[in-house]
Amino acid sequence: MAAAAVAGLSCVLCERTYAPEDVLYACPSCGPLGTLRVRYDYRWIAPEFQPRRLPRRKESLNMWRYYPLLPVGEGWRRFPLPVGWTPLTPAPRLRRALGLRNLHLKDDTRNPTASLKDRASAVAVVRALEAGYPEVACASTGNAAASLAGLAAAAGLSSRIFLPASAPRAKVAQLLAYGSTVYSIQGSYDQAFDLCVQACQRFGWYCRNTGYNPYMVEGKKTVALEIAEQLGWRCPDKVVVPVGDGCIISGVWKGFWDLYQLGITDRLPQLIAVQAEGSQAIRLALEGDGQLRPVKARTIADSISVDLPRNGAMAVQDIRASGGLAVAVSDEEIMHGVLLLARQAGIFVEPAAGASLAGLLKLLEANKVGASETVVLLATGGGLKDVDSVLKATDAPAAVAPALGAIVRRVEQER
Repeated sequence: MAAAAVAGLSCVLCERTYAPEDVLYACPSCGPLGTLRVRYDYRWIAPEFQPRRLPRRKESLNMWRYYPLLPVGEGWRRFPLPVGWTPLTPAPRLRRALGLRNLHLKDDTRNPTASLKDRASAVAVVRALEAGYPEVACASTGNAAASLAGLAAAAGLSSRIFLPASAPRAKVAQLLAYGSTVYSIQGSYDQAFDLCVQACQRFGWYCRNTGYNPYMVEGKKTVALEIAEQLGWRCPDKVVVPVGDGCIISGVWKGFWDLYQLGITDRLPQLIAVQAEGSQAIRLALEGDGQLRPVKARTIADSISVDLPRNGAMAVQDIRASGGLAVAVSDEEIMHGVLLLARQAGIFVEPAAGASLAGLLKLLEANKVGASETVVLLATGGGLKDVDSVLKATDAPAAVAPALGAIVRRVEQER
């Protein structure tokens, strides 16, 4: 079983290493902020994971094609929904508009619940099933919650969700449709996070929380494995990632790191972290002394709105290891990114995903991206998850009488 390839778990803060059977979540010495890295025995994996041996059958085009590099047993074989193998599209009109000949969009809005976070939730659900947990739980601003709720429902598990009361209505609707027990916390995401951890300890639920459960990075890394395979096992020059807690960007790094360690790729990409100006704890740490300090998060991009990033220490280390950087964008720039992506590429994303393009635009203005570089932009969540933000950023439809003459007059006014 692939889980046997896990050699140990090491803390990003104190660097202590634990056997995987000795710890379930965070570092026992450092507490909830002591995020653990999953370390693999690449010598064990190498014979099992070879590009030429990856299955080509249509039913195998999902994240489980990378099973030897995932910390699960055979339970993945009974996972009921296809997750992953989302399109890597060149978006020719956007390429021309930005002057980037080798721009690619990784469209994870195509996942079952319209979010990249399905990748992590799939690993969480399989691990819960294998360990015999009947219930799973997480705290989220919306996407991770909807992801866990949908995938748990498909697998026959009950889910309990801790959601800040400010979460967008569409995401709450997803949770209710999936039949989750939803706790609308009258406080911040960070408060919901801590409460979820306490409740999981009290009631014995399996906790999916980002940065607390070390295996969530492993699920999210499959987006990098797919990018590499879809590029012909080549590594892009830059990967632009919207960042809140920091789990996705660490997943991107881990995926490319695994391939590099296995000798499948000969280099690593530069990571570009994009944060909202109202939630930029990771950028401040990266450009400062490396220490994470809480901010008072306030941004339209709820999916990346967090006071203290729970996977932040790992993210800072990974961005630095890649020779990468971070950029902060305003809410106005974020919504411009949402509309530009929709109008130039036909991909409708939520504000957090629009932040990726907003960040790329800033880098282009600063001449920090070469026209010939291979750049991958992550589209992490679908736009229907937060329609209110888009409606506020666009003009209301014109009210027109049901007659051709009214249309003619309207068209003439538009000229």
